Amino acid sequence: MRRLTFFLRTLFVTGLLLIVCNGMGTAAEVVVYTSLDQEFSEPILKDFEKKTGIKVRAAYDVEASKTTGLVNRLLAEKERPKCDVFWSSEVGRTLQLKQKGVLAAYRSPSAADIPEAFKDPEGIWTGFASRMRVLIYNTGLLKQNEVPQSIFELTQAQWKGMVSLAYPLFGTTATHVAALYAAIGTEKAESFLKELQANGVVIVDGNSVTRDLVAEGRVPIGFTDTDDANVAVTAGKPVGVIYPDRDGIGTLLIPNTVTLVKGGPNPAAGKTLIDYLLSREVESRLAFSPSAQIPVRPGVKKPTHIPDISTITVMPVTFEAIAQHMERAGRFCQQLFIR
Repeated sequence: MRRLTFFLRTLFVTGLLLIVCNGMGTAAEVVVYTSLDQEFSEPILKDFEKKTGIKVRAAYDVEASKTTGLVNRLLAEKERPKCDVFWSSEVGRTLQLKQKGVLAAYRSPSAADIPEAFKDPEGIWTGFASRMRVLIYNTGLLKQNEVPQSIFELTQAQWKGMVSLAYPLFGTTATHVAALYAAIGTEKAESFLKELQANGVVIVDGNSVTRDLVAEGRVPIGFTDTDDANVAVTAGKPVGVIYPDRDGIGTLLIPNTVTLVKGGPNPAAGKTLIDYLLSREVESRLAFSPSAQIPVRPGVKKPTHIPDISTITVMPVTFEAIAQHMERAGRFCQQLFIR
């Protein structure tokens, strides 16, 4: 009798574990594609593994093709998805994936206190932990009063061949260009880009390359993001940072976005990972990390040197408007900035 009871209990527990594993994916794992730099995203994902016991299989993008490489991979896998969660370091490409039917709706309880401006109305994506598009300059080459306060000043003759910009088909640079289309109109945006090109803008493979060129004094100024700039500042490099166009169109704010992939192999585990990424704990940790991500919700603990969003003039464009201009802006830049 005891043996029979033990056998039945064992059978029950085994069945329960099978049910749980089936809900979380057979191997209790989650597949995530992320374009946030591996040095910043991997520690977060490792902690998720420790806290939940769910194995994370992560694919990271490379600097030169930021976000775009993973987006193309998701599109190629649309009919047979291999990924559960897409954690993007920006928003424009996420909205493109939504338009193409790659993503699924999920409203995470962790996002309850995230402002509605950072949530998709249909529950497809949620924004968190933002960055801003800034100008970084070499303090040994430029005095503070010599630094332009607007990106539009960089087309002037005095900056000829002295400005660095990441190739504008990828990552946040592509998002920035599309945002200019939305903010000032197609004609003015394309005129600005033509003037930059004619003024000898130095095109490089990624924002971190711009940061390093400026820090080394090979160019005096360049476009980058707050996370890359902060790496140089905290390393004691001779650089300063400008939040441009405070008296004009404002500085572009770009949140990370996270979303569930439609038809992914481990949807339950995917939702658990999304809940974790959207927690106040993770947003605070990203703020204190070298990436210096800016929290999108008030009250999240952050270092004193990271500004509140409310203290900066933010470019007044919607993420949907940015997404609508991504393809045209990309085609124009590909033709203009021939490599």
